[in-house]
Amino acid sequence: MLTHPRFTAEVELTVPFHDADPMGVVWHGNYFRYFEIAREALMSQLNYGYSDMRESGYVWPVVDARIKYRASVRFEQKIRIRATIEEFENRLKIAYQIFDAASGKKTTMGYTIQVAVSEETQEMSFVSPDILLERMGVKP
Repeated sequence: MLTHPRFTAEVELTVPFHDADPMGVVWHGNYFRYFEIAREALMSQLNYGYSDMRESGYVWPVVDARIKYRASVRFEQKIRIRATIEEFENRLKIAYQIFDAASGKKTTMGYTIQVAVSEETQEMSFVSPDILLERMGVKP
C-alpha cells in the first residue's frame, strides 16, 4: 500500500551559498532542512501540511532522526530530495534520500519519526489520529 505514488514526494533545489562552509561543502546540519522541505511537500500533497495539522488539533514533533552521509553536497549543486512515508499507524516515519540531480547518484539518506501530540492537552497519542488516516486514504 505505501508503494502508491501519493506516499512519496520529490523536490529539487540548488544548494545556496549560505548552506555551505568556506570549502563549498554543505554543513551537516543543513541536510535536515532539506529533509524538512521534502517532508512539507509530501504532507501538503496529502492535504495535511503543518497548517492542516494544527487546525486538526495536533502538532507533530520530531522525536527521532537519523542521517547517513555517503557523499558531499556542494554549493550550487542541483539536488533532488525524496520523502517517503514508511510507517503511519502509531507514529509517522518518513524516509529521505538525497540525489545529485545530474547523475542520479545517492548522496544522503535518513529518516525522521514524528508523533501526534494533542495541542490542547499536550498529551502524546499512541496511535495516529483518524485525521491522518483519512488524509492518507487508508481509513476504512
